[in-house]
Amino acid sequence: MNELKGICVPICTPFTEGGATVDEDALRTHIDSMIDAGVHIICVNGGTGEFPFLSATEKRNIIEIASKHIAGRCKIISHVSCVRTEDTIEAGKHAKDCGSDALMVLPPYFEGPDVEGVIWHYNKVSEAVGLPIMAYNIPQFSDFDITPAIFQRLQQIEHVNYIKESTALMLRIEDLVAQGANVFCGCDFLMLYALMAGASGCFWGGANAIPVQAVKLYNLFSEGKLSESLDLWHKIQPLNRLFWTLPFNPAVKEATNLSGRPVSECRLPVQPLSTRQKETVKDIFSKATQ
Repeated sequence: MNELKGICVPICTPFTEGGATVDEDALRTHIDSMIDAGVHIICVNGGTGEFPFLSATEKRNIIEIASKHIAGRCKIISHVSCVRTEDTIEAGKHAKDCGSDALMVLPPYFEGPDVEGVIWHYNKVSEAVGLPIMAYNIPQFSDFDITPAIFQRLQQIEHVNYIKESTALMLRIEDLVAQGANVFCGCDFLMLYALMAGASGCFWGGANAIPVQAVKLYNLFSEGKLSESLDLWHKIQPLNRLFWTLPFNPAVKEATNLSGRPVSECRLPVQPLSTRQKETVKDIFSKATQ
């Protein structure tokens, strides 16, 4: 298995007017924009891709379109989380058949299982699918926290090779790195600090709007050019902090549209930003990209 590292963008899902259907042409165009910017990995059906508001058929179709269109130009991670283990396995097998390089999997959510049940879930998915798995830790939404101690147990399962850590806790990232985990930081305003702590990469929703800057930041840091990477980070960090203070997906989509990458507004019932919020995004985005 080729190691996953670098900038992973959970791409926005573009919709036709009113959010009636997935805009497949815009999806392909957006994928090209990410690849042209040099991103290392694209994730489909992630949180930034509005997966809770996609039907099972739409999610399968997005995986098929993205896999075929990427055609090996970068890595692809498919988010296949379902509450039922059987459904996660079925979605994972489909993603594997389409050519996905890895799966992203949440613990079963909404009054889900205890620790032993979560470990059972990941073990069954690993056994049945046989692709690298990135555990997705976002307890503020899943209501289950994959602590370093729990992930240490998950690491004993074949194929559970990565964790996307989205608690916004730097100490958590440092603890995971210290125990040998391959960590992808899932908090936009901590990306450079996570790399400095030893994270393998950045799982960066805001990079839909600033992929060139995100890749440049990673490359500068990887080349040991810390001063230059800090200069760039100080320029783009206010935008990434803003994303986390506004409704995240509407803010990222607003900035992405401003960047010349049309991805529509979010699918209802998620509401668009207010006029004032849009003006704030426009102002901070302009400063970050000038």
